Amino acid sequence: MTAHPAWTPASRPGIIPLHPLGFGTILGRSFSALRQNPRVLLGFALIVQTLAYIVVLAGILAVAWATFSRLDTLRPGTEEYDTVMAGSIALVAVTGIVLSLAAGALSVIVQGIVVVEVTHAAVAEKLSLGALWRQIKPIVWRLIGYSLLVILAVLALVVLVVAGVIAVAVLAPPVAILLTVFLFIAAVPLTWWLMIKLLLVPAAIIVEHATILQALSRSWTLTRGRFWPALGIILVIGVIFATVAQVVSIPFSFLSVGLTTIIAPTGDPEPSAIIGLIVTALLTQALTLLLQSVAVVVQATATAIIYIDCRMRREGLDLDLLAYVERRDAGATGLADPYREHIGRAVAPRGWAGAYGAPAYGAPAYGAPGAYPGAPPPSPAAYPAQPYAAPPSYPAQAPFPAQPAYAAPPHSPSPQAPAAPASHAPQSPVAPAQPASPDEGVPQTDASAEAPPAPTRWTAPGASPGDDREAPWA
Repeated sequence: MTAHPAWTPASRPGIIPLHPLGFGTILGRSFSALRQNPRVLLGFALIVQTLAYIVVLAGILAVAWATFSRLDTLRPGTEEYDTVMAGSIALVAVTGIVLSLAAGALSVIVQGIVVVEVTHAAVAEKLSLGALWRQIKPIVWRLIGYSLLVILAVLALVVLVVAGVIAVAVLAPPVAILLTVFLFIAAVPLTWWLMIKLLLVPAAIIVEHATILQALSRSWTLTRGRFWPALGIILVIGVIFATVAQVVSIPFSFLSVGLTTIIAPTGDPEPSAIIGLIVTALLTQALTLLLQSVAVVVQATATAIIYIDCRMRREGLDLDLLAYVERRDAGATGLADPYREHIGRAVAPRGWAGAYGAPAYGAPAYGAPGAYPGAPPPSPAAYPAQPYAAPPSYPAQAPFPAQPAYAAPPHSPSPQAPAAPASHAPQSPVAPAQPASPDEGVPQTDASAEAPPAPTRWTAPGASPGDDREAPWA
């Protein structure tokens, strides 16, 4: 007996199909992680964004109170009063910029949680916030350090450009104006180009545990050939959330104007200010925090999916993920992380045909000869035709027991079988006795004992009368 494998259910689908993805698939599935685990992702993003906003607001208010309170001891209109006023404004502005940048650096923690969640959701795994934090905890300071380095680099570049423009303006003001316009126009495409080329640095740090320099190199390599799709996805997501924010803010503006008109019809500034502060400041800011949290989660999800797609195209990550899913669903334990097994593997691109990304016929599969750079092209003899596997052999069944009425005759019947009877009446199993010829000299005996019976005719149930066959056991 051949043992048959036990039946196993189909693998659970993740939030993305495990093959190279198209533009629409990446854009649509960027919202899937939020729908799969909203309590963890959206809740954590809201907590971080709210805490960052409270810290920034409290810091700005504290600095403003400490600096502007000195104006109470000075007389307005004096030189000292103007100097303290200018210094207080500059100090509050610098504090706001620094605290906002620090809050932006902390938002990278949300991105790290989202990236880890997406990598698990791609293979149909759902983790708690504690499990996600344990995976990101060893490299969280590396993420914050990278964010601070980016902020410092941007500030340094801005300071250098501004200093150069001021120096040129001292010597030739018209040239400084033209230079400023040129730098502003050139800064837009340069900023987007650098942002997309470095888009996958956090994902490389989180998933591969790479250093900052290694992550920079990995992002630069993975985005090669995928710049325009990544740019389009990030731009579309940004436009979507900017439009939603504008559309949602319109009802709050009308609500603020209506309440102000109802409560303060005479135009008293005090109730108007109170209504404006409560409605336009608190409610609008709460809605802004919610939209920012959703935007951070969706953009981080898109970044993680772009990272997975780039690795599937360049390194065959989809095969590693498929093998991991099959072994896991088969009951294997202690499996290695599929995202860290073949980092940097060079795989020749496959041709993809059809709407569902099925591999094109004739395209070399991963692992086949010719699939890797430098390998010889596959020859027809390298892949001989493989016949289908033969079905398992089963033991021969025991023959049907012989029936007494249809016992085999002692002598073989004549080759010429008699014609079938025309009538449909049942035939007698034993042929009638034939009288022996007296010329043969054979003694007269019982004809039923020696004469061979006629061949048995058998008709299948439901067959036509003329479609009768000889019984297999006759």
